[in-house]
Amino acid sequence: MSVKVAVVGASGYAARELFRLLARHPHAELVAACSRESERPLVGDLHPTLRTIVPLQCEPFDADSVAKRAACAFLALPHGAAAAAAAPLLAKGVRVIDLSADYRLRDPNVYAQWYGASHQDVDNLKHAVYGQPEFFAEEIATAILIANPGCYPSSAQFGLAPLVAAGLIELDGIIVDSKSGVSGAGRSPKPNLHYPECNEAISAYSIGTHRHTPEIEQLLTDLAGSPVTVAFTPHLTPMDRGILSTIYARPKRPTPQKALVETYRDYYANKPFVRVVDELPSTKDVSGTNFCDIAVRVTPHYIVVVSCLDNLLKGAAGVAVQNFNLMFGFPETTALVG
Repeated sequence: MSVKVAVVGASGYAARELFRLLARHPHAELVAACSRESERPLVGDLHPTLRTIVPLQCEPFDADSVAKRAACAFLALPHGAAAAAAAPLLAKGVRVIDLSADYRLRDPNVYAQWYGASHQDVDNLKHAVYGQPEFFAEEIATAILIANPGCYPSSAQFGLAPLVAAGLIELDGIIVDSKSGVSGAGRSPKPNLHYPECNEAISAYSIGTHRHTPEIEQLLTDLAGSPVTVAFTPHLTPMDRGILSTIYARPKRPTPQKALVETYRDYYANKPFVRVVDELPSTKDVSGTNFCDIAVRVTPHYIVVVSCLDNLLKGAAGVAVQNFNLMFGFPETTALVG
């Protein structure tokens, strides 16, 4: 069985990884690449590493044209633009995996508060399934619309899920301190991303205002059954890719580190892309992979969790393909290992 797929929003870093994974997927056939580039370049012109691998010419997005050729569309577009593309595709029966934030938050008022604009497709919010396979595999399998998770939220959610689900920590005062590579800011040039600005420097940003905060809290609240609040601080670090989150949570009761490690290993048993490790993980351990590595430590006052993943793969394109596999009945690891 082969599924015809389109990538809408072809020029970004996540799109590059999507093309690479889908080109080697034994059950995916790339039939369309859409871009707002007026010159209609080849995919290989936008991403030289893909020359001869993805011999598609980019085309302007047209829902009718895409729907005639593709059964599934990956949207690698900015928020707002993604909803505008998803709605007509869904109306024509195309299953959609959206890599933007447009369908991650269930409440459109929360979306408007954090993203500064009204939601463009409230009607389809009820169809959206949050695309975190480790928690929602059954729902993803039958979904028509997947809200691919954010990269920062994924690192925090994987690190905290076993603790909140087991009721082992206080649900407020959780601190998530995250460092991301520069690719997490996207491919569009910005002054703070120029090499002389970000090289040999590390800087915090969006303290208390980062848009991923409600996404982190939404999932953890679902798992805990009670409201969860986090203090989330992201940092820009001088590396191409990767996210490392150091998480601090107050325990409800003393729990030995060995017991905590076993709790994590039991929780993620049979989850092929989450690895609970003994040593403190590094972003290099997961670079270029769809894995999230997690280590847990007990200190006198906190449980400290270190969680790291590749922001372009487990934080974007890799989990999108993982979702695609579940949606169309393929082994979850197809095109993502080996």
